[in-house]
Amino acid sequence: MAMVAYLLEVGCEELPASFVDSALQQWQTGIPASLTEAHLQAEQMQLFGTPRRLAVLLQGLPNQQPDRTLEVKGPPAQIAYQDGQLTATGEKFAQKQGVDPGSLEVRQVGKGSFVFAVQKVRGRPTAAVIQELAPSWITGLSGERLMRWACGDLKFPRPIRWLVSLWDDQVLPLLLPTHEGNTKPGLVAGRVSQGHRVLGPGAVILKQAESYSEQMQAAGVSPDPAVRQASIQTEVAKLATQVNGEAQIPPALLREVVQLVEWPTAVLGRFEPEFLRLPAAVIETVMITHQRYFPVRDRRDPQKLLPYFITISNGDPEQSERIGAGNSRVVRARLSDARFFYEEDLRIPLAEKVDRLKAVTFAEGLGSMRDKVERIRQISRQIALALNLEPQDQALVDRTAQLCKADLVTQMVYEFPELQGIMGADYARQDGEPEAVADGIEQHYWPLGAGEALPTTLTGRVVGWADRLDTLVGMFRLGRIPTGSSDRFALRRAANSLVLIAWDAEWALDVNQLLQRLVQEYAEGDADTLRALQEFLAQRLQTLLQEEKQIDYDLVRAVLGDPESLRLSDGDSVKSEQSDLPLRALSNLPLTLLRAEYLQHLRATGELADLYPTLNRCARLAAQGSLDYDVVDPAAVIDPQQLQDPAEIQLYEVCQRIYRRGVEPALQGDFTPLVEALQEAAPQVAQFFEAVLVMDPDPVLRANRLNLLGLLRNQSRLLGDMGAVVMPGS
Repeated sequence: MAMVAYLLEVGCEELPASFVDSALQQWQTGIPASLTEAHLQAEQMQLFGTPRRLAVLLQGLPNQQPDRTLEVKGPPAQIAYQDGQLTATGEKFAQKQGVDPGSLEVRQVGKGSFVFAVQKVRGRPTAAVIQELAPSWITGLSGERLMRWACGDLKFPRPIRWLVSLWDDQVLPLLLPTHEGNTKPGLVAGRVSQGHRVLGPGAVILKQAESYSEQMQAAGVSPDPAVRQASIQTEVAKLATQVNGEAQIPPALLREVVQLVEWPTAVLGRFEPEFLRLPAAVIETVMITHQRYFPVRDRRDPQKLLPYFITISNGDPEQSERIGAGNSRVVRARLSDARFFYEEDLRIPLAEKVDRLKAVTFAEGLGSMRDKVERIRQISRQIALALNLEPQDQALVDRTAQLCKADLVTQMVYEFPELQGIMGADYARQDGEPEAVADGIEQHYWPLGAGEALPTTLTGRVVGWADRLDTLVGMFRLGRIPTGSSDRFALRRAANSLVLIAWDAEWALDVNQLLQRLVQEYAEGDADTLRALQEFLAQRLQTLLQEEKQIDYDLVRAVLGDPESLRLSDGDSVKSEQSDLPLRALSNLPLTLLRAEYLQHLRATGELADLYPTLNRCARLAAQGSLDYDVVDPAAVIDPQQLQDPAEIQLYEVCQRIYRRGVEPALQGDFTPLVEALQEAAPQVAQFFEAVLVMDPDPVLRANRLNLLGLLRNQSRLLGDMGAVVMPGS
């Protein structure tokens, strides 16, 4: 069968760089899916994107869809036929399926017979199918801030100026409606594209689909983002070596710059060395964030910036020197402003700026940033006490908390908000504050996003926790709880950071107790606020265990339970059968992680499969008793005098042995003794079930035996709830 190629190009005004990336990703999955649904497949798909165009080239398309057979199951045969004749029901089915009534087939399905309509469907020409699909590839793209233009109804990030639709070397007629209901002519596709605005202005008449890339490059357009990226990296590195430097190429900036140009040219710029007296973070922010330039560092000392930068031009390479000079003037102006801000900020010590935070609102209903600072100090003190910090460390934490937001009222941070914390740390050092305080001011914002660095200093960790806890308690008190994808105050990220910091620092803090105190102080002790916060943090813990640590979902439930159960508690009294696991998980976050990882290890070694049957059976029967989940000491609930059968006496001794050997180590994070004791107990448990009637008519004997099983359940729950574990065949 002959194969053909198809090209679709959408030409636009300059598109946002983020949309080009997003559109190509959507096409990467969406176009093959739509072809598969239409019973088509291309041997190869190439995607192209620049600021002015999106294009897809499909190669190896068949000329026609394959013929196929459609089979539709109809009513039972006894309803479709009576006395060998087709009934009205059968005729309606045949009519609905568009087949001759005489062609209906009767087939045995399971225990009954049904009629089937079998229809041969001849494949349609692929070109006709593409004509129907291609407009939806364009209109189906999603993005932010879509716009309408020219009084039309079509939405797209920028006005669409031309369309190309080529079937090999022929134009495949295509109409993109611009008005609802096709009330007015839309955009008509042809073979005319546009070249680079400077290097190849004017029309480009495309000869055939497969010559697209070659012809566009001849017109000054490099349409493949991967090719542009490789060119940028090579040229930037080459240019940096000319000044004995090494270019700093942040991945996010590289991705953005790739989609800002159609024909990249690296251009060297420079600024006066005196500006290097500014903090490196300021210079980098000016270049990377504000100008989309690549800084250059000294090859011999990578920590040292050089007075050069590299920009990627979309203009004429012959004008690179003039372009570089213009870019240099812009950078000098920005750095001059930054130097003025920096010198002015240093005139007043950071500590004297704290009171100015009274004029900065934190959030409606939660006071000013000055109020927040005082709350952060109070919460930091509670955390420091919970961690048993030495007095000198408590003093450093308090000083960090006092100064942590002071740079928000500096001129530098007002102009460059992304430098909050960074400038505070620099100003603190300039003021002679201890290094731990300066580091803590910067690091209390960490992690700045997913995968970003966690704070490494005690001050940064404590104050960072206090800052996030204050935000969470305050927002939940006001009812501003994230719903769906809406999270205006980044509360999910704040909660994630609490968990990640606790894991990294191995803080065995009881989050429940801390939240209770904070809700009492700042939310008038509202029980609903407390439960909502606990549920929210448990949900974030669940997500991090599954996504960050790759723990199986059922094992996460085994250590964490159901976070939603916290909302089912009665007022201040928690129903243990509903919410003891999430509360226990929040009482020691590092221990919860260890439990989950150990369960994952037991599953990998096969030991969990050996433990599961015995412990799961104990848990199911123990549920009929009344033993609280926190009881693990046999002496607290079992009267040995009431034990009659040798099997139950042995089981009591087993529970004592597990308690002596495994409970205390498990509470410290060493689960091996507990697991070994549980493994050794399996024969005695099996003997108990064989020899003893658990649900004895005598209430005393029955309660004692259920308590024995409850003890085993509770002791094993120090590792996880076996009832939540999913085993094959269970």
